[in-house]
Amino acid sequence: MKKIVICGSTGSIGRQTLEVCEWFPEELQVVGLTGGSNIELLAEQTKKFKPQVVALADERKYADFKRLLGDCPTEILVGEDGVLAVAGLSSADLQVAAISGLAGLKPTICGLQAGLAIAFANKEVLVACGQPVMKLVRELGADFYPVDSEHSAIWQSMDGRGEVASLVLTCSGGPFKQATAEEIYRATPVDTLKHPTWSMGAKITVDSATLMNKGLEIIEAHWLFDMPYEKISAVIHPESIIHSMVQYGDGSLLAQFSYPDMRLPIQYALFYPKRRANSLRPLDFAEIGKLTFWAPDEERFPCLRLAREAGMAGGCAPAVLSGANEVVNAAFLAGRITLGQIYDGVAAVLSAYQMGPCDTPEQVIEADCWARREAEAWLRKQSC
Repeated sequence: MKKIVICGSTGSIGRQTLEVCEWFPEELQVVGLTGGSNIELLAEQTKKFKPQVVALADERKYADFKRLLGDCPTEILVGEDGVLAVAGLSSADLQVAAISGLAGLKPTICGLQAGLAIAFANKEVLVACGQPVMKLVRELGADFYPVDSEHSAIWQSMDGRGEVASLVLTCSGGPFKQATAEEIYRATPVDTLKHPTWSMGAKITVDSATLMNKGLEIIEAHWLFDMPYEKISAVIHPESIIHSMVQYGDGSLLAQFSYPDMRLPIQYALFYPKRRANSLRPLDFAEIGKLTFWAPDEERFPCLRLAREAGMAGGCAPAVLSGANEVVNAAFLAGRITLGQIYDGVAAVLSAYQMGPCDTPEQVIEADCWARREAEAWLRKQSC
């Protein structure tokens, strides 16, 4: 029985992880959950899976949460200390790191230091803090399994027997893959949240529409697989059947194929190195008919270029990129700006940043906080 902690259980990845745990009740046991503001769903999950302990990040909602749980015997912890206690739970074997944004940094580090394997589903942590986090992973000899479909596909396609020449990340192109630059720039949240192939949270769906998500994944792949940026590329693949590819020095190219469903890479990380049978639909190539690919247009999707440039600049530039993007992404979803202004805002914050040291998580958090303040200041100027 593998004992699992899910940090961020009420988010998209957290919910789908619990679905996978339901498929294998004799082999996967949920012993800890953490959640934020969605106390109704967190209470429902707690009563259903009966973990040893649950942590509520928003301690102001403790009384309401306690009332929702009723006579459920699960121990309740609150605040950041409670989340970190669950993240490094000594009785657990593996932590699913699914807290969105840089808020997932401390729980991930806590899980690593506690000796847990990490099924990693938070790209912002590696984007902003890749060097110190991966250094810690190497020093501890930790098991660190990527859950993002693209990085899981690369991980699954690395056979360990040949020299890797390059990595190719695929992307659906989002809802605006055929749209003009003007249509993309003026797009509203209603149009943007209609993703053609994936069911994801609002923030990542917006990032997919701007291709910022793919830029962040390029930075993440750089740290996960120790690959230079010039050897990592992206290609639009609207069918979302090939989830990424590894090109080898002998000319061979290995890829992972499946219908788009995040439960597959989640399951692979939970059971690695085993592959377990499940009820997911197997591929039918006759039904698919064809697979298409084309290079992304960085004039229509400048966020992709911006993210790559921030990654290559190094230091805290990726942390500034990520922090500013979270703020302007939220502003877009709130109707304060158009989709194209996400690029404008993030680019403005990056251009104002004075590069400083970025060797510790504390320095990363400081850069992230600065970027958020600058992004809010930029938004106030737009509203004026």
